[in-house]
Amino acid sequence: MAMAQYNADARLHAVFEQSGESGKSFDYTRSIKSTTESVPEQQITAYLSRMQRGGAIQPFGCMLTVEDITFRIIAYSENAVEMLDLIPNSVPSMEQQQQEEVLAIGTDVRTLFTPSSALSLEKAAAAKEISLMNPIWMHCKHSGKPFYAIVHRIDVGMVIDFEPVKTGDASLSAAGAVQSQKLAVRAISRLQSIPGGDISLLCDTVVEDVRDLTGYDRVMVYKFHEDEHGEVVAEIRRSDLEPYLGLHYPATDIPQASRFLFMQNRVRMICDCCATPVKVIQDEELRQPLCLVGSTLRAPHGCHAQYMANMGSIASLVMAVIINGTDEEELSGRNSMKLWGLVVCHHTSPRAVPFPLRYACEFLMQAFGLQLNMELQLGAQLTEKHILRTQTLLCDMLLRDAPIGIVTQSPSIMDLVKCDGAALYYGGMFWLLGVTPTEAQIKDIADWLLEYHADSTGLSTDSLADAGYPGAPSLGDAVCGMAAARITSKDFLFWFRSHTAKEMKWGGAKHHPDDKDDGRRMHPRSSFKAFLEVVKRRSLPWENVEMDAIHSLQLILRGSFQDIDDSDTKTMVHARLNDLKLQGIDELSSVASEMVRLIETATAPILAVDSGGLVNGWNAKVAELTGLPVGEAMGKSLVHDLVFEESVETVEKLLYHALRGEEEKNVEIKLKTFGSQRQKKAVFLVVNACSSRDYTDNIVGVCFVGQDVTGQKVVMDKFIRIQGDYKAIVQSPNPLIPPIFASDECTCCSEWNAAMEKVTGWAREEVIGKMLVGEIFGGCCHLKGQDAMTKFTIVLHSAIDGQDTEKFPFAFFDKQGKYVEALLTANKRTDADGRITGSFCFLQIASSEMQQALEVQRQQEKKCFSKLKELAYIRQEMKNPLYGMIFTRKLLENTDLSDDQKQFVETSAICERQMQKIMNDMDLESIEDGYMELDTAEFVLGTVMDAVVSQGMIPLREKGLQLLREIPGEVKTMFLYGDQVRLQQILADFLLNAVRFTPAPEGWVGIKVLPTMKQLGRGIQVVHLEFRITHPGLGLPMELVQDMFDRTRWATQEGLGLSICRKLLKLMNGDVQYFRESGKCYFLMSVELPLAHREDEGSVK
Repeated sequence: MAMAQYNADARLHAVFEQSGESGKSFDYTRSIKSTTESVPEQQITAYLSRMQRGGAIQPFGCMLTVEDITFRIIAYSENAVEMLDLIPNSVPSMEQQQQEEVLAIGTDVRTLFTPSSALSLEKAAAAKEISLMNPIWMHCKHSGKPFYAIVHRIDVGMVIDFEPVKTGDASLSAAGAVQSQKLAVRAISRLQSIPGGDISLLCDTVVEDVRDLTGYDRVMVYKFHEDEHGEVVAEIRRSDLEPYLGLHYPATDIPQASRFLFMQNRVRMICDCCATPVKVIQDEELRQPLCLVGSTLRAPHGCHAQYMANMGSIASLVMAVIINGTDEEELSGRNSMKLWGLVVCHHTSPRAVPFPLRYACEFLMQAFGLQLNMELQLGAQLTEKHILRTQTLLCDMLLRDAPIGIVTQSPSIMDLVKCDGAALYYGGMFWLLGVTPTEAQIKDIADWLLEYHADSTGLSTDSLADAGYPGAPSLGDAVCGMAAARITSKDFLFWFRSHTAKEMKWGGAKHHPDDKDDGRRMHPRSSFKAFLEVVKRRSLPWENVEMDAIHSLQLILRGSFQDIDDSDTKTMVHARLNDLKLQGIDELSSVASEMVRLIETATAPILAVDSGGLVNGWNAKVAELTGLPVGEAMGKSLVHDLVFEESVETVEKLLYHALRGEEEKNVEIKLKTFGSQRQKKAVFLVVNACSSRDYTDNIVGVCFVGQDVTGQKVVMDKFIRIQGDYKAIVQSPNPLIPPIFASDECTCCSEWNAAMEKVTGWAREEVIGKMLVGEIFGGCCHLKGQDAMTKFTIVLHSAIDGQDTEKFPFAFFDKQGKYVEALLTANKRTDADGRITGSFCFLQIASSEMQQALEVQRQQEKKCFSKLKELAYIRQEMKNPLYGMIFTRKLLENTDLSDDQKQFVETSAICERQMQKIMNDMDLESIEDGYMELDTAEFVLGTVMDAVVSQGMIPLREKGLQLLREIPGEVKTMFLYGDQVRLQQILADFLLNAVRFTPAPEGWVGIKVLPTMKQLGRGIQVVHLEFRITHPGLGLPMELVQDMFDRTRWATQEGLGLSICRKLLKLMNGDVQYFRESGKCYFLMSVELPLAHREDEGSVK
């Protein structure tokens, strides 16, 4: 569907472009009618490039693009010179250029702003998640003019959008994203307080909240339907504006390319659609226009600007509403996030809202998406329950009056799914309900299905005409869509739907059937007219849940009925269903016995009550915790006999909801103690309340599955009551102290106790001062997706705002990548005067299995420490003989040596240096992560090759192998800049592995060097070196090759060595590959190094 829509979008875009060039008017209604014409791939590519790399920005700000490390400017907008109070690079006076800031390709952007601004930019550039640092508060060096700098990364560097700061915005800029999140907390609280089951109310609330935050004339919620078209489902507007509520738009009104952009950049502001876009000037060396997908300033396309102007909207703010995708998408590995719709703001005059407010709106949209997702899931569950209930009633009717009970009684098959009519065609007879074709037409449809869809069990379509049914025109608009299910070899159930346009209306109060719109103009009314053309003679599509319901009923009917060819059909059906019912009861009985056994022996406390609240289940664990034996517990009232008074209301609510099928999780209750456990005074359980049902699915009681948190609860209660200095308790190593962390008002971590260090693997000094949202949770401790981040942010800000949260399910990955599940309690933190200064958070680790996993982890750490001790011993003891070798070599250097002997001594010296370097490699992580510094110096390549060959000679001779060398003469005298020892280490490792896996005797190993010169200008030359190390045979084992290229694993010592060497080569901007050919294999290594020019040596040609 999406790919087909790309085709339609690109074709419409081409028509618009052509009409503009020729001066003809653009007929939108006519252009949208035909969506079947194919568009060349090049045209689609050009269309997407125009959307994403348009080369222009809006004039309300300016843009600079810089290289990631050097901060060298590689592109800038034409208005940057004026807006940033700079001078262009064409000013001739050198003296003036030294005094003023100059904007040009190649300028270091840090020189254009104050030192503090430059430091802020450098800090942001170093952050793993750069978006969390936005907006950066920056000032021009010359004028001090303030800007919001919004930074994001692209393929060639960093794009910096500069938006001028208005006088009243200064208070928002200091805390950046954190302050923006606070702006949305109250709006989010309103959303969360809305009763469930009402998506319309949720949408109405969010448009009110957005309007309060932004002040736009009109705010709408725009929903995408399954067939990609859109509908305005909520709206708040200025009283004199025409309403758009209820308006439907064709899919092309918001192209697929724009929807993709909203998934990447979730808030889009256009300040003035009539303003002339500003061109972006970029470095000529860049191969294509800059990608502006993530830019806050990206200029609107002409087609969209015209649409906005025609509808009287000069400015807009659009925010993406993203929800989780379907289970099928997650299982198939596709992106599980889905663009549900948009929140669209319009203004009749130019308008810009500052970035912090837009960030607050984005945060609000994340919370809205979460709430909406829950409502959609609830709606789907209610729909499924309705369908199951209807199916059960239909089956019951089959028992009493087969087969016509499902069409003659209530509910009927029309109640199973949303439809305008339904029919049963059975044994040559017809039963019609609602709006349907005639009996003759239904017979014709059945014959058509049997002839053209004989291999299928049915058919569903939103257009019988598109499905190829030749009689579709005779059905008119009353019947467009159909779902058919075959129940015997020649009998069918049918559901019918009328065309979509029947249910569509223009939402404007001023609309009249006789109103005429100019279809050539892009306007909401002409869009609606175009949409009606698209959906004419087409019904609403059949949803997956509806088709599942139809298929389920079809299976029941097909399994219960045979073709009518005898008079005993009803008797057969009764007998079969009764047999199935008895068989089901037997199976339920055996399953129930096994469940009782599991519950009795479970290590978690489990108790159950009947519908009157009397205990009828009390397992061994809860008996052990409370001291109340199973026999004595049976028949007692849970509310009146077993829980403390402060838990009575909580338990009564749990029972009330669970007995009505509304189950709750993670609720704390306080149980009384008896007998031997009376000294504990109370037992605290965190329980899930589950509805207990009998075999007829009636609720007959409630089952509580709990977790004992008594120890942690006692400590936490004491802790919360303590006033003044809490440091001693927080940092206590006592195992009863739960994991605790705290934040200041800006969500920066101000406390991280020993238990948190143990649970997360991150030390206190590694996290203190960092932002809890993004840097710690989301950075150090990864979370599962954006939803988890949003929920945690809401809980944290709610606590800072004074709203405590208890037992919030929270999960993260620790430093070792292990998944940790816990319950989070977040409380406000106050000073002596009662002023809120931040938040205090406690974690309750969820299960005993986690403790076992931690124990396994500790054992592994112990083994690692033992290995490290062995390594330290070997490293230390190897130094002594190495010092002896170095001393001996230095003695030799002072003797009378021949030229060959001097070369041998030099080779020995650089091998010693290589050995020392490897022995000092204690920080392998710096190599793995690519930030280790190389020791760059001038060296002779021939010396490196001699050292490499010398390291391979003993293994070669031991195996009786021959070394074949193809090293050009100029290579031996070539002077280069680079890390000589690391290059030597890499080549030697590859050579020795080739020797190790070459079959002996009479084998060989070849080493070939191919140099190529490159001129970079200004007399700078680099040498591209290609090293090929070849050997015969089957080659390296596959496991070893995997070790070399996969950083997440290594099974052998050789594999670790190869992996480290490959990483070192990557640090030199080189690479290595391993090839297998018929009868031989080879390493192919390439690297580029600068050529060192020496006055005493001739140039290398």
